[in-house]
Amino acid sequence: MSAPATGQPPVDAGGGRIGLGRELGHPPRDGVSNLRFSKHSNRLLVSSWEKAVRLLDVDAATDALVGAFPHKRPVLDCCFHDNDSSAFSASSDHVVRRLSFSSKTSYRLGTHDGPVRCVEYSDTTGQVITGSWDRTIKCWDQRGATGPQYTLIGTHTQPERVYALSLAGHKLVVATAGEHVNVYDLRNMSEPQQRKSFLNSQTRCVECYPNKTGFALGTTDGRVAMDFFDQSESSLEKRYRFKCHRLTEDRGRVAYPVNAIAFHSEHGTFATGGCDGFVYTWDGEKKKRLFQSPKYPTSIAALSFSKDNNLLAVASSYTYERGKVENEPATKIFIRDVNEVEVKPRH
Repeated sequence: MSAPATGQPPVDAGGGRIGLGRELGHPPRDGVSNLRFSKHSNRLLVSSWEKAVRLLDVDAATDALVGAFPHKRPVLDCCFHDNDSSAFSASSDHVVRRLSFSSKTSYRLGTHDGPVRCVEYSDTTGQVITGSWDRTIKCWDQRGATGPQYTLIGTHTQPERVYALSLAGHKLVVATAGEHVNVYDLRNMSEPQQRKSFLNSQTRCVECYPNKTGFALGTTDGRVAMDFFDQSESSLEKRYRFKCHRLTEDRGRVAYPVNAIAFHSEHGTFATGGCDGFVYTWDGEKKKRLFQSPKYPTSIAALSFSKDNNLLAVASSYTYERGKVENEPATKIFIRDVNEVEVKPRH
């Protein structure tokens, strides 16, 4: 399946134009590295190259800034802890931090030997998993530690720099440079499934299916691959890939990197965001495109559905796919009301 992009805003059932969504206040002044909705409320966590992590309440009339934690270096990732007032950050200064917005305190959880690119918290095991450009992932556990501290319980060498992580139950997917993909079971980290992406291009993002049966990979050449944890012959036959985020321009057909994938937890459909400035939604089961957004001001750096799937957070933030440019577009965060037509499979 592919996504022809006309550049024209889509039309809703009433004949009106569907907009970009509501623009939030308090955006970072530099690029967004990630954003995530809480699993408990409509609070939105935002990490950025502005060297900060922000917590926003998107339900508040003024998009209230709940709090912000400055960092010494750009923050490359963030995730919530076990509530909507605590979080973890992964920073380019090699440090992993736990942040408490309620008490306005933070502490250093641990370090890597290189910039920390990814951080995930497992609700299933209570572990924090971090991935770094030092070619390792580390697992941290609070059990056995004193107070709120976490203890390093494992360091696992990767074939290349870690670019993306995703969790689904006990499954952990690690995507690295060199097109490597390792699949771990958090209960036994010593025997990962070692794979190579079958897209033959660099992985930019990875996201596990809500039903915990597999994962989707987005790449730098405008492709998405759908893969499965089960490695039986029947599952391998069901794998597939498709082209997306491709525009016809003066220089011909141009493929743009896929920066973000976000699954709708109820329907199992998913949204992708790319450097072309568009958001698409897809029905992976039927291999159909469901929706194309209007064009955002610049690259889509990150996406996140709210806990009830009624909202989609979109980070419009230049990702330097064309290098340094004059009049670089400002970073903006939009909240879209999700219409069922955009995400529900069509029978």
